[in-house]
Amino acid sequence: MLLDSNILIQAANQTAPETELLVVSGDHAVASITQIEVYGFTGLMPEEKATLDILFRRLTVHPLDEAVIWRAIELRQECRMGLGDAIIAATALVHGLPLVTRNTDDFKHVENLKLVDPFPARK
Repeated sequence: MLLDSNILIQAANQTAPETELLVVSGDHAVASITQIEVYGFTGLMPEEKATLDILFRRLTVHPLDEAVIWRAIELRQECRMGLGDAIIAATALVHGLPLVTRNTDDFKHVENLKLVDPFPARK
């Protein structure tokens, strides 16, 4: 599964232990832009960074390669979509992975993208 930024941020906040367990429970991945988003947050606390360091050691980070770039371009041409979300969706599609996110509404218009909200009752 490809994990969205909001899943990692929630795990780093340590407010929901089940989220951290989800992140480390399998062979999961992230898009490279997700790493930029979560580490680049201006309010990142040292303990959150330490947790992210541990989590990222267990994750595969998919680079922004040609296939992902061109798929993200196609997605942005098809519909109005932010660059970060387009790269995340494109990464999931190119690698054939479902996207785990709390923000399913941001991606529901992307054809053939399987979405998983691990905790739908917590919205």
